[in-house]
Amino acid sequence: MSRLRGIFPALAVTAALALSACGGGSDDPARLALKTTSHGDVQGINNAELDGTYAWKGIPFARPPVGELRWRAPQAPERWQGVRDATRFGHACLQMGRIYGPGANNTYDATIATTLNTPVGNEDCLTLNVWRPATEDDKLPVIVFVYGGSNISGYSADPLYDGAALAKRANAVVVTTNYRVGALGFLNLAQLKTGDAAEDSGNFALLDVVQALKFVKDNAAAFGGDAGNVTLMGQSAGAINVYALMTAPSAAGLFHKAAPLSGGISLASNLPAGRLPVLAPAATYAAQGAGLLAAQLIADGLAADAAGAQAWVAERSAAEVASYLRGKDGGALLTTVLTKGLGGSGPIPDGRFMPQDPIGAIAAGNYHRVPVLAGMTGNEGKLFAPFLTLFGGPPGFKMGDAERFNLMMGFNPDAPTALTEADILNPAYVPSSAPETGWTAKTDLLGYLFMTANRDNALDTLIAQQSNVWYYQFDWAQEPAPWDTIYGAAHAFDLPFLFGNFGPSLFSNAIGGAANKAGRLALSGAMMNSLAAFARSGNPNHPGLGVNWQPWPARLVFDAGKTELRIRAE
Repeated sequence: MSRLRGIFPALAVTAALALSACGGGSDDPARLALKTTSHGDVQGINNAELDGTYAWKGIPFARPPVGELRWRAPQAPERWQGVRDATRFGHACLQMGRIYGPGANNTYDATIATTLNTPVGNEDCLTLNVWRPATEDDKLPVIVFVYGGSNISGYSADPLYDGAALAKRANAVVVTTNYRVGALGFLNLAQLKTGDAAEDSGNFALLDVVQALKFVKDNAAAFGGDAGNVTLMGQSAGAINVYALMTAPSAAGLFHKAAPLSGGISLASNLPAGRLPVLAPAATYAAQGAGLLAAQLIADGLAADAAGAQAWVAERSAAEVASYLRGKDGGALLTTVLTKGLGGSGPIPDGRFMPQDPIGAIAAGNYHRVPVLAGMTGNEGKLFAPFLTLFGGPPGFKMGDAERFNLMMGFNPDAPTALTEADILNPAYVPSSAPETGWTAKTDLLGYLFMTANRDNALDTLIAQQSNVWYYQFDWAQEPAPWDTIYGAAHAFDLPFLFGNFGPSLFSNAIGGAANKAGRLALSGAMMNSLAAFARSGNPNHPGLGVNWQPWPARLVFDAGKTELRIRAE
């Protein structure tokens, strides 16, 4: 059915073009969004009059990773006949529902709250999206964005990642790409290994991003982009993946600048005691893979316990075990991961696809030496409320994700509200401003032990190798109450500013409103201009900043009041 979904729109587009050829002529607006790629023609959307851009959505960059291609390196897509419809996003990759995910309809809507902890998306998901200005300019810089979501969720159709505003403002080609997540994207299991170094790493998600970058290299010019000037940008888990690819030999020459936002690439051994690393050793993922196999065998009634599962595996060849897992419903596998507490996903430092110690590799100069624009928010920890249990206290929010999602979705930032932080935060952390025990103090400590530690390790290591490492801190916290203290400059809150998108999306009602609009839009413009400057030249400075942004360990602070910019260099 997934193939038919692409064929029928393609026939319709072909017929429309044939009719326009008979009567419309070369000035037909649709023809301006018709492009030829290495795998066939695509018909996009001419939004020149709406937002000044052209867009192409749902372009396959690999064959569907289903059946025998599950847990295999992505394969180049088959060439399609005729003109493929590129006006709709492709499926989100299969994942368990989270408030950061796609819901039932592959977009931000109320079904996100009703599909939490259930399978959403589809394994047929390896597509990307392209935006560019509605001009005739070519050799434009290309920005490829890799979404976050703890490497267990996320999707390129999220309205937050719409690339139109950034493409127009930056005069750039903007690409957003899907990649496999969770145990379908990262799985270190002996029975899946074939002798291929890339596949055997278990880093299928990273291989997806490499495949997307290869598509960009081959097709950037078709969309007016410069294949020799690609910025790889990612946020949160996406930033971790960017750092990983900076150390992956197979990514050489596929990107020329890197923009990892709110991420790192440190093992526990790279950090002082008590810090929280973003990377686990390959052995951790091997144990996770073996745990998933055993748990699935028990769930299917093929073994009574772990010992029985081990005996079942021992009696079968690797090919038989792999066939069993590939025959399972993907949603069932992810459900087992969730219910058995086998979660946690991310780059697997296998020593072949990527180094066993990426920080050590960077320190030794064994990485892709490209200009780096890193960033973080001033209150990173405020989006990691569950982690406060690490300090012996309760989770930060006293309500579940569904209730919080619906509360934000129904919030009117321009209307009076009786809502207070005490309605949302656990009483142990109220008032949020209390020294040591308050929400802000606790989450600042969490952010320091987690995000700051990984940032410092990565950037200190990079700056010892190269001088062109830039860093910003996002401090904007002008949300309508009570979100200004609940979130403030939380993890991911810089993304609406970088993409120029303020709704509708997960946090848009908590961020927006008329009272802060002037300052918010001015700050967004300044941040997009810095990203544009970096994508062009490798240096994020531009006259609109009003200050001279120096490389790390200096920083630029992006901030604004209700109506005015408050950018400063530190």
